[in-house]
Amino acid sequence: MFASLTRRSLRLICLSIVGLASAAAAQENFRPLALGSPSRGAELIAAKGCGSCHMIPGIGGADGLVGPPLIKMGRRIFIAGLLRNTPQNLAAWVYDPQRFVPGNAMPATGLSQSDAIDVAAYLETLR
Repeated sequence: MFASLTRRSLRLICLSIVGLASAAAAQENFRPLALGSPSRGAELIAAKGCGSCHMIPGIGGADGLVGPPLIKMGRRIFIAGLLRNTPQNLAAWVYDPQRFVPGNAMPATGLSQSDAIDVAAYLETLR
């Protein structure tokens, strides 16, 4: 099958495949930022004591080992191994984690929906 292809044809096919793979990777890495305020989210994370359970970059004293480290949270594919990591899903998880996985170790946060959006906006910046 390949014997009938010229070197130029093979080269063009390879370049096309590489180009498609690069475009797909760029699209996969693109996610719109949440509409919340990352700076307010950082303040809420510190005030609510999220760092007592999680390691969270940029938050003083956030070195907890109970929950998963939130390092590079904005680059992760899933939240809790279950939800696709989108700003909307992250805000929903932060707002009410028990809704998605009843009995999981993350307690109700007591955040308003607006606060959860701000926290998600901060976590989305962790890349």
